[in-house]
Amino acid sequence: MRKMKLFNYILPILGLLVTFSCVSDEEETSEGNWVRRSYFDGDNRSNAAAFSIGDRAFVMGGYTGDEYLNDFWEYNPTGDYWERKGDFPGTARSNAVAFSVDGKGYIGTGYDGTDKLKDFWEYDPVSDSWTEVASFGGTARYDAVGFSLTGKGYIGTGYDGSEQKDFWQYDPSTDTWEQIISMGGAKRQGAAAFVIDDIAYVCTGINNGSYEFDLWALDGNTLEWTQKEDLDYDDDYLIYRSNGSAFTIGEYGYITVGSRGSIIGSTWEYRPSTDSWAEKTDYEGTFRTGASAFSINGERAYVLLGKSSSLRFDDIWELEPFVDYDEED
Repeated sequence: MRKMKLFNYILPILGLLVTFSCVSDEEETSEGNWVRRSYFDGDNRSNAAAFSIGDRAFVMGGYTGDEYLNDFWEYNPTGDYWERKGDFPGTARSNAVAFSVDGKGYIGTGYDGTDKLKDFWEYDPVSDSWTEVASFGGTARYDAVGFSLTGKGYIGTGYDGSEQKDFWQYDPSTDTWEQIISMGGAKRQGAAAFVIDDIAYVCTGINNGSYEFDLWALDGNTLEWTQKEDLDYDDDYLIYRSNGSAFTIGEYGYITVGSRGSIIGSTWEYRPSTDSWAEKTDYEGTFRTGASAFSINGERAYVLLGKSSSLRFDDIWELEPFVDYDEED
């Protein structure tokens, strides 16, 4: 399996730079339109945790560049506005994971500037209250992925001092964690995950300085992993990255922004029926890494916050994947 070292992008050879530009995934495509929505009301930040419950989305914490945060916000996509909710009572943090199960939200793991974390918390939107639940069953870590399948939550990969690829299942009905079969391929941090029809897809990320090109699918009913087509099956497809943002709209998965030696904004759509990818319009905000993403009822999806090499952001963009690019909106 091909891997790409980070330092390969520092090659001072003009001919190679021209070659890369000719096959870059930053080439223009007209399908897919990003629409700016209401700016986030909190401080500019990166690496915040996000989940959705019904027709609302929630964002917690992150890092301003100076401070780790524990504030908690709700987004109403119908009214396109933000409302501050009860602060997260755990340690302020960034790079945590989040998912929702049966009307409750869950946040845990992450980094507080000194320690890697493994505590876990449940949020009830009806009472706007938090309850600490059983700590994550694996090692304390950050830059993991989290998602829910068939009434249970899952956390895997990440960095605990070294990259990992173990996966753990959380059962809210018993407040217990159980280790499941690890995903195949390499250990990694900064991976991306999205869920389509009770199947979670995990891809990208970085391990020991090398980007990963494989794609793995976890069936929520059988808990079996299946390897899919590698991301570099077409030499012109530069999908791989670390710390990208992933989400689902309908029957398709998406990945955008992130880092690949430099900060990128390319957007790709995964089609599970054909195990193939299609390029969409680049992210129309400033290219960034450490952005958050969420889907609303699998019908609408948003990418927000994040950082460039020198700035952190507070803007939010919605992807309309089948609308032609419109530079005026």
